[in-house]
Amino acid sequence: MSASRQTLAIPPFIMITWKPLNRLPSPLELVRQFTPNWFTVNMGTGITFLLLAQFPEPIAGLHALAYGLFLVDAALFALFAALFAARWLFFTADALPLLRHPVQSMFLGAIPMALIPLVNGLVLFHPQSAAAAQVATQLWWIDVGLSLLTGWLVPWYQFTAQDHSLERMTGVWLLPVVPAEVAASSAGFLAQHLPAAQAQPLVVAGYALWGMSVPIALGILTVLYLRLALHKLPPKELGVSTWLSLGPIGTGAFALLTLGAAAPQAFHGTVMAPVAALAGPLGVIGALVLWGLGLWWLVTAVALTAIQVRRGLPFNLGWWGFTFPLGVYATTSLTLGLRTGMPFFTAFAAMLIVALVGVWAVVAARSAHGLWHGHLVQAPCLQGKAQAPAGTQTA
Repeated sequence: MSASRQTLAIPPFIMITWKPLNRLPSPLELVRQFTPNWFTVNMGTGITFLLLAQFPEPIAGLHALAYGLFLVDAALFALFAALFAARWLFFTADALPLLRHPVQSMFLGAIPMALIPLVNGLVLFHPQSAAAAQVATQLWWIDVGLSLLTGWLVPWYQFTAQDHSLERMTGVWLLPVVPAEVAASSAGFLAQHLPAAQAQPLVVAGYALWGMSVPIALGILTVLYLRLALHKLPPKELGVSTWLSLGPIGTGAFALLTLGAAAPQAFHGTVMAPVAALAGPLGVIGALVLWGLGLWWLVTAVALTAIQVRRGLPFNLGWWGFTFPLGVYATTSLTLGLRTGMPFFTAFAAMLIVALVGVWAVVAARSAHGLWHGHLVQAPCLQGKAQAPAGTQTA
């Protein structure tokens, strides 16, 4: 497309309704400044409604609330996807710097991770619907493609074009590589709702995706430990990033549990049956090991966050980093309670779910306030560039 500017007529009623967003000159600036960070809203909301729907104690109205959040999350995902696509379509020159930004580019991994809760929600809320299972499966394969794209594209830019140093490293480095294991956990969950012939490729792909993500994530965590030891806490604006360490651990453990549960049925009567029979118990053992590692990071994240709060922890979209990592760790704990029969894990998961709901409510309210007033609508990769004039677009 040409680099010329095209005049867009903005109806007066839109400008009237736009007045509360007093930091933005026009609705077009919302498109131009839209970043993939907003998909972390879907991640946090998604894991919240999934856990509310599976809360270990029956509470009247809780399932209906979870389903309502599922519908809201689906609508938000569609809106965010449209805004992000519009940014690339109408403001291509302003979107390209995102790929070279050492922090913003990492959040591209939030897009496939935001889709997975909706995929799982389809079969969770419609367990008897073959159509829902088929739609979820098709969306899952799309998510796999997005996960592989971010898992290779972002590190490629990281290795060749971005400016990084050990001192400036944070947990956001995990975001591009973790989507593959999130998809792996969903593969095992979906496979349990599909015929064996359709479940087999999902289980095989799930284990491959796990291998493409978890070892790399554990390597990043090792370097992150070194960075924290040498350079101490990250800047307060990225203070919540410490919680991201819990995400790949919880998701990796949950993937072992779901794939292990799905494998025996998927490969029943095949040459893989003896191996698949071991996947369940080995998955529980592996998940227990990772759960222990996650507990270390959970306690560490709480302690480091307490220090950051005392120093003054400013609100930004990074606060959604409290939700998804905590949620996937709670999911693993809840599933371990079911698989091991140990009530401790179930009670611990219930406690984490209650904490998650409280955190989600606070972060969601502050995010809505920040969006309404325009405080959160700014792309760091465009800092220093002039705003697009009202009524214009660049292509």
